[in-house]
Amino acid sequence: MVAAQRKAGVLLFGVDPMGLFGGKSRILNIAMAMQRDLIVGGQAVMEGVMMRTPSAYAVACRRPDGTIVTTSERLPKWSDRNRLLGLPVIRGGAILVQTMLLGIKALNFSANVAEQKEGEKSAASPKQSASALASMAVAIGFNVLLFIIAPLVLTNIVFIGLGLIEPSSAPVEGDIVGAVLAYTRTIEIADPATWIAFNLVDGILRLLFFLIMIFSMSRMNDIRRIFEYHGAEHKTVYTWEKGLDLTTENAFAQRRQHPRCGTSFLMVVMMVAILLFSVINFNEMWMNLVVRILLMPLVAGLSYEIIKYAAKGEAGSLFSVLTTPGIWLQDITTREPDEKQLEVAIVALEESLRLEPVIS
Repeated sequence: MVAAQRKAGVLLFGVDPMGLFGGKSRILNIAMAMQRDLIVGGQAVMEGVMMRTPSAYAVACRRPDGTIVTTSERLPKWSDRNRLLGLPVIRGGAILVQTMLLGIKALNFSANVAEQKEGEKSAASPKQSASALASMAVAIGFNVLLFIIAPLVLTNIVFIGLGLIEPSSAPVEGDIVGAVLAYTRTIEIADPATWIAFNLVDGILRLLFFLIMIFSMSRMNDIRRIFEYHGAEHKTVYTWEKGLDLTTENAFAQRRQHPRCGTSFLMVVMMVAILLFSVINFNEMWMNLVVRILLMPLVAGLSYEIIKYAAKGEAGSLFSVLTTPGIWLQDITTREPDEKQLEVAIVALEESLRLEPVIS
């Protein structure tokens, strides 16, 4: 499960982290937690956690023999290479793509660790890179089918069935292909109020599909383990943000639902999609589908800006309204972790923090 990551500016602090993080210095934790631009985030993977800081990321996974293996590296911002990718709205789409690539890379690393024999080392290969790209293509295709095509087609069928809109042609008895085309070829809506209602139902179906998918996944044992690591990631992030020592004892005391989780971002995406799609209306079904797919980067960009703006006043009502549905959903997507899972999450965060730039 790929979750959305948190992105922020560059951290600057005038101490040597290599000598202090090993001892989990509380003074350093407090000093860095006070940096409001430093927002750490992460993602649960197979028997592990990926943690991301503004300029780096790290993945920590527990092997079957109980040892923890890690990988980490600096992560340049795409906006540093191309200023256009740092512009409002555009940056949201760029961050989403980078996050998806990083998430798949972390998942592939964790899968490789799970398959390793004792003493083997994990190493990236061209085959793994190709596998990551293929995984991303499959994930995008699945999401387009489930959350764009299926809700739109089903909503059109429901509205025709209820007599709210007319089919493109009168179905002929026995002509199955003609009947399917009659209900799916066009969207004949001229009344603005009906079109708004159409998009509202489309959005509700999209949300329903999402909830069914999440709930179904939560019943699988392997996914339950990932959800436990998801909870460990959140608890560790809370520990960091409060300036506490990064210990399992402190992490245990934190709540497992976090307002800046990618789950909250996805809920905002669905609300923005309903509003944006409501102002675009074509008679041809295929045109509506193409435009909705092409608008997804814009939907993601607008959603990112909304979350980013609301997060400036985390105690405010706007942020609370936007993130509350995601908090509720995290009752499903997170589980209480054990001490060993928290240990893995802490190792991942410490490894990522080691790579943050410093000034002397």
